[in-house]
Amino acid sequence: MAPVIHEQAEAWLVNDTPDLPAVPVDLLYDADKDPRAVHVSFPGGDEWTFGRDLLEGGLHSPTERGGVRVWPCGRTQLVVEVRSAEGVEVVQFDSAPLIRFLHRTHTGEDVGTASDATPA
Repeated sequence: MAPVIHEQAEAWLVNDTPDLPAVPVDLLYDADKDPRAVHVSFPGGDEWTFGRDLLEGGLHSPTERGGVRVWPCGRTQLVVEVRSAEGVEVVQFDSAPLIRFLHRTHTGEDVGTASDATPA
């Protein structure tokens, strides 16, 4: 069985409020379903799916694929912008938890089973 990697992190929804609210997100990688994709689940059921390589590239320099742009913000943050017919959503992440998570997806560290993961 291929590894399922599930971690929790915080994200900041970028909007016009002065203090960005932190929200808990679930990071999920399931090599059996798609070894090139990672999933980010937000409270309320929204889920974004990205190519793992898109997030990894965005940690170092601006990168874009389809309606998704990813770029580093300073030395410790990552910004993800998703454009859709409904508009634009921008989320900021601390880089360290994402780097740890992405590293684990490459090392194949199996830390749970599919029953531990958030349903897609």
